[in-house]
Amino acid sequence: MKNALWFIVGVAVGAVAAHQYSRTEQGAHFFDEVDSRAREFGSAVIDGYKQREAELRAAVAEAEDTIADLSNKLK
Repeated sequence: MKNALWFIVGVAVGAVAAHQYSRTEQGAHFFDEVDSRAREFGSAVIDGYKQREAELRAAVAEAEDTIADLSNKLK
């Protein structure tokens, strides 16, 4: 419990320090850059997810077509 309390205190102190730093010109530039990179990373993750989803959907569609063809041959 003591460790959790210190963790919470550390997070709070860090948040206050970051807020104060973000008010400076250098801090604002730093956090703008961090925000930009985080958004780029998020966009890359989303693009990768959508690409993989499309690949999997195509594979499922191909498998469904193959199953339908085999089913028709057995009839």
